[in-house]
Amino acid sequence: MNYSVIGEPAQVRDIMRRTEDFAPTNALTSVVPLAPATLRALSKVRFALPPVLASATGAQHRAVRTLVGRFFTPGKVAAIEPRVRELARHRLAGASIALEHGPVDLAESVGRHIPPIVMAELTGQPTPDLDVLKRWSTDSLELFWGWPDPARQLELAASAAEFYVWLRQEAAAARGTESLFGVLDAAGLSSAEVCSLGYFLVIAGQETTSQLINTVFFRGLESGGWAALAEPDAARSHVRRVLATESSVHTWRRAALRDTQVAGQAIPAGAEILLELTGRHSGQAGATAYSLAFGHGLHRCLGAKLAELETALVLEETARALPHLQPAGAPPQWLRLLSFQAPLTVNAQLTVNAQLSGKVLP
Repeated sequence: MNYSVIGEPAQVRDIMRRTEDFAPTNALTSVVPLAPATLRALSKVRFALPPVLASATGAQHRAVRTLVGRFFTPGKVAAIEPRVRELARHRLAGASIALEHGPVDLAESVGRHIPPIVMAELTGQPTPDLDVLKRWSTDSLELFWGWPDPARQLELAASAAEFYVWLRQEAAAARGTESLFGVLDAAGLSSAEVCSLGYFLVIAGQETTSQLINTVFFRGLESGGWAALAEPDAARSHVRRVLATESSVHTWRRAALRDTQVAGQAIPAGAEILLELTGRHSGQAGATAYSLAFGHGLHRCLGAKLAELETALVLEETARALPHLQPAGAPPQWLRLLSFQAPLTVNAQLTVNAQLSGKVLP
């Protein structure tokens, strides 16, 4: 697929505002065409992703957005802070013991565990076993935003089909409840629409935040100022710097609805546009440069404040509990998909002085 790449932040915001000219109809379309065998594997479980939220427009999109937004109000996000700190401290207790015996992968021991619990508690939707959830999430991201060949597509489709069957069962079980799926069902959304929304919301609500935590950990460790990130203001500033430079969701797509222009450049109807959300801000971009990482306008991420707060709190707690850390081993491999990026591991070890003194906790 050939994309018109737009990276200048003002132009990206302009495109996201101009809903009459640009639509998110391709936002969730697979980057490479799915092979016939892949489509057959998905159709066996009635896999369908009708436009509901991220890829929808119009009155229904606004109505669904309002319903989902009630689960992520500023008050509810602020109230989750003690729980995030509790979860982080629990994970860090185990990591501190493991560090006495050698390097620890902070992505595995800390970052992956907290966002799924927070998401489940805010939405009232239970999640499957963590290993299963992570497999479904990473496989679905690769299927829709990666470049898998037909053989790999079949493997990923089997995982996506499992995920979809689970979602359909959860949607049925949620009827009559105050959970997110129950509220959507009561509002008249079909089972397929609830599953479509849930398919990517479950992923976005935890996987992209885990990815952001990984990048924040990695860049914090290599910065040489790790211990200082225990201060709340320093942690928040570091998270915002990463969001502005290399957020976990670094691009997003739009399609041109008609012949138009952007900054004098002709954009024909049907053009596929790739918007760069992060990494293109100048040093003078201002204090809000980070915010474009969550989109702009009617499709701005509903969980933006949650992701930022959650990441900053986990970073702060980790730097406070484990101040004597440095990177360990070779540089990590990175997840590199069209719209998602993050280090796959964040290996850390105690500094030499901490090892000699037997210090783990301050």
